[in-house]
This record gives sequence, C-alpha cells and structure tokens, in this order.
Amino acid sequence: MDETGESSVLLVARFLLGSLFLWSGIGQVQGYDETAIFLARHGVIGSLLPVAIFVELAGAVLIITGYRTKWTCLTLAGFCVMTALLFHANFADRTQMFHFLKNVAIAGGLLALYVTGPGRLSFDGMGQPEDQRTASRS
Repeated sequence: MDETGESSVLLVARFLLGSLFLWSGIGQVQGYDETAIFLARHGVIGSLLPVAIFVELAGAVLIITGYRTKWTCLTLAGFCVMTALLFHANFADRTQMFHFLKNVAIAGGLLALYVTGPGRLSFDGMGQPEDQRTASRS
C-alpha cells in the first residue's frame, strides 16, 4: 500500500479510537451524577471525574485530528489500563473480565498508533518532508 493508502487507514483508525473516547466523555457529562456514584462505589474520589472527562474529550479531539498524537496515545493508553485495573479487575465475573480485556486491547491499539504515528493526513504529519514521515515510523 502506498503512503496515501496507509495514511487513509491511519485516519480511519484515529477516528475509530477517538470516537470511543468522545462517546464516553459525552456520556459522562450527560450522566455526571451516576458516574460520580459509580466512582465512589469503587473508592475513587468524585473530584477526579472532571479530570477523566477532560482526558477523554481532549484526547478524542487530539487523536482524531492527529495533533500531538504520540503523547496523547501514551496518555490514553495509561488511562485505559488504569480504568481497567480500577473498575474491571473482578476476574471471577465474565462481564468484568470482558471489559478489562477490552480496555487493555484499546491500550494496545493506542500503543500501535504511537509506534506508527498518525500518518500524513494529520496535523502532526502535515508539512513534514516525506523522509521525516517515513523515518518517524521506523
């Protein structure tokens, strides 16, 4: 596949990953009180909810647009692993185990995007000479 094809696939990947965080962040804003109760039940202080919402919404926008992609991928991957461990580590419950593995798989996708970079169709990829774009992936 040529550079344009790869960049198109990376754009779709960024959109799919980012839309997950966008949807979750919007859901937390809409169900703020319920989410705060959920956090409290798991021993997490409610004042962290605005931080989580910010991380998800800002991370979604940054991933989709491909701006500061590598830093954002690492941040969101850590966020996914942390939420998996805090909220879904009941391995005796199949549903919680599924959610745990889903969060870890999302972190894996984000780490893969970290390695490949956002592609040419991104703010990070715009204006870079061809040799820098390909060198950043190796």
